[in-house]
Amino acid sequence: MYRSIRALALAATILTPAILHAADTAIEETDAASDGGAPGDPIVITGKRDGYGADATTTAMKTDTPLIDTPQSVSVVTAEQINDQALRSIGDVARYVPGIAMESGEGHRDAIVIRGNLSTADFFTDGLRDDVQHYRGLYNVERVEVLKGPNALVFGRGGGGGIVNRVLKRPFHERYATGAFSIDQYGAGSAQIDLNSPLTLSSEGRLNAVYERLDNFRSIEGERWAINPTVSWHFGADTDLDLGYEYAHDERDVDRGLPPAFEGTIDDPARAVEDFDETFFGIRGVNRSDFDKHVVDAKLTHRFSDAVTFTSKALYGDYDKIYTNAVPSSAVTDENTVKVSGYQDFTRRQNMLWQNDLVARFATGALEHTLLVGIDYANQDTDAGRLRGFFDTLPADQKSANGRETFVPLADPFVIPDLTFRGGSGERNAHTDAEAIGVYVQNQVEIGEHIELIAGLRLDWVDIRVQDFIGGTDLSREDSLWSPRLGLVVKPQDNVSLYASWSRSYLPQSGDQFASLSPTTAALEPEKFTNYEAGVKWEIQPGLDLTVAAFQLDRTNTRSIDPVTLDTVLTGEQRTKGVEFEVNGKIGRLSLAGGVSILDAEITEDTASAPAGRTTPDAPDFEASLWGRYDVTDRFGLGAGISHRSSVFASYTNEVMIDPLTTVDVAAYYDLSERIALQVNVDNLFDEKGIEFGHGDNNLHPVDDRTVRGSIRFAF
Repeated sequence: MYRSIRALALAATILTPAILHAADTAIEETDAASDGGAPGDPIVITGKRDGYGADATTTAMKTDTPLIDTPQSVSVVTAEQINDQALRSIGDVARYVPGIAMESGEGHRDAIVIRGNLSTADFFTDGLRDDVQHYRGLYNVERVEVLKGPNALVFGRGGGGGIVNRVLKRPFHERYATGAFSIDQYGAGSAQIDLNSPLTLSSEGRLNAVYERLDNFRSIEGERWAINPTVSWHFGADTDLDLGYEYAHDERDVDRGLPPAFEGTIDDPARAVEDFDETFFGIRGVNRSDFDKHVVDAKLTHRFSDAVTFTSKALYGDYDKIYTNAVPSSAVTDENTVKVSGYQDFTRRQNMLWQNDLVARFATGALEHTLLVGIDYANQDTDAGRLRGFFDTLPADQKSANGRETFVPLADPFVIPDLTFRGGSGERNAHTDAEAIGVYVQNQVEIGEHIELIAGLRLDWVDIRVQDFIGGTDLSREDSLWSPRLGLVVKPQDNVSLYASWSRSYLPQSGDQFASLSPTTAALEPEKFTNYEAGVKWEIQPGLDLTVAAFQLDRTNTRSIDPVTLDTVLTGEQRTKGVEFEVNGKIGRLSLAGGVSILDAEITEDTASAPAGRTTPDAPDFEASLWGRYDVTDRFGLGAGISHRSSVFASYTNEVMIDPLTTVDVAAYYDLSERIALQVNVDNLFDEKGIEFGHGDNNLHPVDDRTVRGSIRFAF
């Protein structure tokens, strides 16, 4: 069956030279929506192109502020670019955004590294926290925004290196109906629909849905599907109510990658074992992740006047996840074996979030003010646990004393003995209650036409209680977190701004998932992130933007071990200094998106992970990427991109290195008819080999080989 699917996929790529972004009917409807200022306008399926990037966002400042007037580096990846590049994940998006990188997330979750700081929780959807560990889809996304530097004033605790915010598609008052199918040579593909229609004179509805089958050259398989209906009502001219619901199911193999070829040292770092790129270092059918989510959200907007607006957002999310895996837990030994272990994790979480913002515009003399006052509330209940894997069928001399580890000969296939997942040594089971209330105020003051001052302050009260049912502890901590922001924007002319900013964020000493507390961590001060940034934003011509940002990000109050007393103390620090260049937009028929990042990230004071002087993992010294689409005619277009990353260390040990990686992607687009558009994408055109990212020293993930994907989009 798979041979037939692959044959069809290859035939499709030969016979399907490209895609245009939809039919004239969709173009007309989208233009009408744009003229009416409709939110969530799905420009991705239209043939009329405006280039990549965005002019403004309400996310960074919680006010409708042009990006050129925002004293912060903000990257926006639009739905148009997502479709042109056939991006399928947050990891795909990260490759073309300077200053951010991905960690493997153990093969079952998004894990992002922004300016040298790793997080599995600094994800948001329409400005509301989305911190459960899972893979986030793009099928219903209007754009992805990456806000760099601490963002606590807007988002609360965490977000030390930055945050990733997905802006979802919302209804607008026009009829709109599109669909798409795609398939690659491995049989992986997707089918999705996007339907929008007025419901009454004062309401409209939209439905986005997707089914996706997963597969690749390592035969890592799975499937996910999701559905997202949304409805909007307009009560008069001044009040709007949006309601949405999303269900998503994701079931897939958990791929932990390859082990290193030998035990490395700082002077001689190890690399991934060679000639095993297609070898699965797990147990087929056992290494699996199963995730379900139900999310209901609401947004109420009321305009008291042209100058005063109130917005209230609420979200309830129910998340259920379980994953099981066998894991390489050592390098290849001198005996040509690899140590393995296993475990099974579960997480059940309920999030209740409520956010309220009042924005008022007014003048005092010659000064123009945009004042933001807000309050938000979050309640998160989590049950999480772990069962360890035991090699119960092995004789005692073939496993560790606790029965949880054994050595497996390096071979293809890599055959791991049967595991039994049960309670015992290393088991975890805990319930976490996390409650946070935040109040904040921010004022944007325009001094004439060329100067803007921004000042804001937020206070969070965060209470965390962790009941450890295995360890028999019931611990809690309370934090009051003050998070300031200062910014200055100077505009010597309308299309150029110079900015400087200072901001601070905190993270309580219980991790970004609030997974555990000990008597020590319950008493320690939160980690602190302080960012100094200066930059230039230049609209070179209408629709083409260049941003240059230089920054220093200090992370302090990280934990360390006192070498004399062996107590856990707060002395650890790390610093990331860097420069980022970014360009996006359009020149004639050419749409562009890309940038360059130059980082220097290291530990400056001993931490619990490593001594001072070590390089921060997953933070490349140099990254560069550029993607472009050129419309040769009104019906035919070509796309090409290149992405390069310098070498990185896999962990704080600095004993395993991931070598530089450069990949080239290409695409072609063709309007077959007024209602049908075709596309072909070739990722990793030159079939570059190497490691894309890792998770610690012993799980190193190969880059996908050359992948050819054909797509068809249609309007109906």
